[in-house]
Amino acid sequence: LCEKPLALNHPEAMAVTEAALANDVFLMEAFMYRCHPQTAKLVALLRQGAIGEVRLIQASFSFQAYLDVKGRLFSQELGGGGILDVGCYCTSMARLIAGAAVGKDFEEPVELKATAHIGDLSRVDEYAVASLRFPGGILAQLATGVHLNLENVVRIFGSEGRIVVPDPWIPGSSNGRTSILLHRGGEQQPEEITIESERGLYSIEADTVAANIDNDNRQARPPAMTWDDTLGNMRTLDRWRQSIGLLYDSERPDAQPLTVSKRPLAVRQDAKMKYGEVVGIDKPVARIVIGADNQGWMPHAAIMFDDYFERGGNCFDTAYIYGGGAPERLLGSWIKNRNVRDKVVIIGKGVHTPFDRPEYMAPQLAQTLDRLQTDYVDLYFAHRDNTEVPVDEWLDAFNQQLEAGRVRAFGGSNWSLERIQAANEYAARNDRTGFAAVSNNFSLARMLAPVWDGCLASSDAESRAWLHKTQLPLFAWSSQARGFFTDRGDPENRSDEELVRSWYSEDNFLRRARAGELAQKMGVLPISIALAYVLSQPFPTFALVGPRVLSETRTSLEALEVALTAKQMRWLNLEE
Repeated sequence: LCEKPLALNHPEAMAVTEAALANDVFLMEAFMYRCHPQTAKLVALLRQGAIGEVRLIQASFSFQAYLDVKGRLFSQELGGGGILDVGCYCTSMARLIAGAAVGKDFEEPVELKATAHIGDLSRVDEYAVASLRFPGGILAQLATGVHLNLENVVRIFGSEGRIVVPDPWIPGSSNGRTSILLHRGGEQQPEEITIESERGLYSIEADTVAANIDNDNRQARPPAMTWDDTLGNMRTLDRWRQSIGLLYDSERPDAQPLTVSKRPLAVRQDAKMKYGEVVGIDKPVARIVIGADNQGWMPHAAIMFDDYFERGGNCFDTAYIYGGGAPERLLGSWIKNRNVRDKVVIIGKGVHTPFDRPEYMAPQLAQTLDRLQTDYVDLYFAHRDNTEVPVDEWLDAFNQQLEAGRVRAFGGSNWSLERIQAANEYAARNDRTGFAAVSNNFSLARMLAPVWDGCLASSDAESRAWLHKTQLPLFAWSSQARGFFTDRGDPENRSDEELVRSWYSEDNFLRRARAGELAQKMGVLPISIALAYVLSQPFPTFALVGPRVLSETRTSLEALEVALTAKQMRWLNLEE
């Protein structure tokens, strides 16, 4: 039972829940009000439609504390401020109410805007407000603080009335009796719904844990606060702080020399990563490669990269064009903080359209190296081909960077295999170094239309035959078809227009169904079958994955333990 909030931010909370899962222990965030029967009654009223459609939620929790910048309430070092201390109650309540209104356990806001007073001395939010928008037109107004007295109350306004909860956070603290005020329609006098309990608030919470700690659902679905609920709440708190520009000193890119466990970074003894080789790179290369984009900010990137490294991963994919350089900077800061440059393989990419000409390679690579805080990348890809440029000009540019020591090996991303073969034939004739690898799309699902302009796939039979013959390593992007083999790829789910455009077809749905059937027999997830298909080819493959949360990394790496036969692979790909 862990005091709220579970961690400083969502990334750290992910690490906590993953540790609980790995070690098979009970974990519940201690929002005591969630265990009290008053909260259960409130949820029941909303689900019964007592006030019609919920339209507006108002929640406040604040108090006036003595300003002590070294105490936990106002200390930057200790994660002080109102948002984390008591604003977390407001976000959890708003998400609970928005969910109850539509029959869910909770709901996530689709929009959040906020403002705050950040103290000159404390440098934390001494009081703050936020406006949230939930699906279905539900709005919320939240207010919190540690240096301001507010009316700590919850009000819910619906199409047919309103509910007031005078004592939402510490119900029954005086005499065990609390109440909810229900105003139906335009009635001025409310119906008072009384809730009584012989036990104190914290006794109820402790008894709730004791009654459930040995249950089968004690892990991810503990009573009162599930892990998904906790992680969603932490994500909302991060958004609130980001909206007001509050970053704790410990979250800055140059302030994270240790992992969240406060132990030096090291590969776990139970790591099951598999490795391959690339000519020119003097380190083994992890068969599953993690993308450095989409990691957002340093706390998230550090948690994701640490976990991947601890699981035996050592290969990181990034590109000059991603995020205006932010992913390269994050990756570079993490590598420097952890002092692991000699232990990792960096894949860089440059000269993307419209700068897809050899003369742009040197200046872009120089900027990439500066962002990464290193003097070389292990493997450098031309991100796009320009077929108007002869292959000998590309090879000369690559070899210049190779001879200067700025790259160890190079290749083409979204290059046709014909162009790569022509380039390597030129290199062989002229005593030059040729392409060491190719990075095209490759997955069990057939890419119907390019995900982005200029993208190429090499999943067809002819390309597979060429790769088998040449044994040129393939770094497969979108190796999991961008989530097509998860719930996201359900034929009835068409919310992701890019997924629909690039992957939805009758033959792919049949592949998806077969992956699901085989996954059930083997006791793994369908996504593991799809990724194992990529890793089991008769030529060197490295699967690029883009996990956004730790659970996606964990489930992706499960593919390493899936052994597919040639017959199973033909069946999965509709060849039998």
